[in-house]
Formats: sequence, structure tokens, C-alpha cells
Amino acid sequence: MSDVKIYLYILVMAAVTYAIRALPLTLFRKEIKNVTIRSFLYYVPYVTLAVMTFPAILTATGSMWSGGAGFIAAVLIALRRGSLFQVSAGACIVVFVCEWLMGFAG
Repeated sequence: MSDVKIYLYILVMAAVTYAIRALPLTLFRKEIKNVTIRSFLYYVPYVTLAVMTFPAILTATGSMWSGGAGFIAAVLIALRRGSLFQVSAGACIVVFVCEWLMGFAG
């Protein structure tokens, strides 16, 4: 691939990224008062993070099953008001034990 194409790709990505951030600022001058739209916009970052993270949780381990078990463990610990360290450590331990058992059984 030529250097010109790489710079063109970077330029297009920069323009799209800038447009995504600049258009809302230029189009919506007034404060948004609609409760539904405000609620929707409030949750967009959380949903985006979840959508990007969830597939990685299942595919980051040697098996989708151990990733799923770690995810379930993390959710259960979080629902019991565990700290971020407790959630991540618990999920890691569950994934480690599942991987060890699958390796031991297989």
C-alpha cells in the first residue's frame, strides 16, 4: 500500500471523527429539554462501552465457556455491591479455575 493511501485513510478518519463531535455542537444550540432524549443521550456511553466489551469478554479466554463463566461471576459479584477490585479478581479466578478444569478434563 502506498504512503499516499495511508495518509488519505488517516485524513478521512480524522474528518469523520471531527464531524461526529462537531455536528451536535453546531446543530443543537439550545439545551435539550425532552426527558426521553436526555435519558437516551445519558446512557449512550454506557451502552457503547458494553457493546464493545462484551464480545471481548467471551473471546479473550481459551474457551467461550470460561469467558461466560467469568462474566456471570463478575455480574453476580457486582450485584452484591462488590468493589471493582473484587469484581475483576473474582472474574479472573473463575476464568482461571474453569480453564484449569477444562485443561485437566481434556
